[in-house]
Amino acid sequence: MWRFRRRLSSLFSNWIDTYYNKEPNSKEVYLMKELSNSTRDIARELARKYSTMTHDELDILESVLVPMKFAKGEMILKEGETCQHIYYIERGLVRQFYFKNGKQLTEHIGVEGSIFMCIESLFQEKPSLLQVEALEPTLIYALPKRRLEEVALHNVNIQILFRKILEESLIISQVHADLLRFETAQDRYLKLCKLMPQVVLRAPLLYVANYLQMTPETLSRVRAASLYSDRK
Repeated sequence: MWRFRRRLSSLFSNWIDTYYNKEPNSKEVYLMKELSNSTRDIARELARKYSTMTHDELDILESVLVPMKFAKGEMILKEGETCQHIYYIERGLVRQFYFKNGKQLTEHIGVEGSIFMCIESLFQEKPSLLQVEALEPTLIYALPKRRLEEVALHNVNIQILFRKILEESLIISQVHADLLRFETAQDRYLKLCKLMPQVVLRAPLLYVANYLQMTPETLSRVRAASLYSDRK
């Protein structure tokens, strides 16, 4: 019995050492090392999407990426904090929102493969009025703005990536603004289904309605009308 207990204790100790990468009291360090194993894949993904890169440029971009994990409901950025990063969502769902007259207004909902930032706070380096919340367990990769600017000075393809990310962010904001200005409630919903189907499927309806600037009741009527139209 004594030998069995000692053997069990030894196995457990070995498992602990392996799990925490030989640092039994450093769970957070282990987690970040585990996540960093895929930073190369994320660098390649960003390069494919925004700019062709050499092997050396991929190395530099990989060194810039900072993996971050957030639980459902956890705040990624709070009001009053200064946004210092551009964020790429590898897994999960996030919502940008702000308060006006005591009410929450949803500015943006992001899913896997998309970029988000609080652009005014990021470039003017002032406290953000926007807040960002994880709506699902979320894994994101941050690109610190200052570090990205530093490496972009000496790497043309990283400059192109930086510019195209900013262009995409501005276009997304413009599309949302035009959606609200020029489209009916029905057309707003249908366009969102086309442009961001995962948002419609996964985000709480309250936030979808808020993003489209309509009440949940109006959204329910619009959805019902769309389903009825599809069945004809």
